Amino acid sequence: MIKINYLFLVSLIYLFPINISCAQSKGAATLPSLEGKNILMVYGGWQGHQPDIFTERVSKWLISEGANVTISDSVGVYTQENIMNNTDLIIQYYTQGKITKEQFEGLDNALRNGIGLAGCHGGLADSFHESQDYEYIIGGQWVSHPGGIIPSYDVQIHTSNDPITEGLQDFVMKDTEQYYMHIDPNNKVLATTSFTKDQHDWIEGAVIPLSWKRYHDKGRVFYLSIGHAPKDFDTYEAWELLTRGIKWASDSKYQPKENLVTPIYSKN
Repeated sequence: MIKINYLFLVSLIYLFPINISCAQSKGAATLPSLEGKNILMVYGGWQGHQPDIFTERVSKWLISEGANVTISDSVGVYTQENIMNNTDLIIQYYTQGKITKEQFEGLDNALRNGIGLAGCHGGLADSFHESQDYEYIIGGQWVSHPGGIIPSYDVQIHTSNDPITEGLQDFVMKDTEQYYMHIDPNNKVLATTSFTKDQHDWIEGAVIPLSWKRYHDKGRVFYLSIGHAPKDFDTYEAWELLTRGIKWASDSKYQPKENLVTPIYSKN
């Protein structure tokens, strides 16, 4: 079922207030506006991630930024050309689940034609594991969260001169999951997280990208591994990374393509 310009669970707005002042921060000032842009939010899959609450919270912010929001609880929307052809950005929060060949082709064609894609946590990187072509788009996938919900973990800003991270400092996430991921080593990494021996001693000191950006043909792709529960975005820096990344990804159609391939391995 597709819900167009419909905000559900209205009462939850008051349970998860948004700090609108975040949009006025230093880095956000140089990012594109969402005013008048058409944004498709797709949510569903495993309900433990509370995708409906995530969608409600982000859609409220999008509307406050002047965006036109379409909401779907089915990836079937990717086959609907009348919607896809009039979209600037897709925000997906759909954990696990399956995607058909036709649905994937709709998503793939959208990005190839310049529509952006943004998302977080399992809603983007723990989706449709039967489709390696989908994982190729995202540039990484979740493989573990050692220890499950852990007391805290550190986040390091890796690229400080990018508008998505400008002015942000290293920060701490509390009482949530820390994602261990397998990623494309050519992503432009924005932030990382380091693992300790508290869960598994053999990964002590391992550094895993926590946020990155990339292109899939003409379409911008932004990912952030934070977001196991809606409360994770009560952390100022986490919300800033998410909302700034959304703004950046929304401008694929309107800005020249950047070269974001950032290899970490050089030829011998």
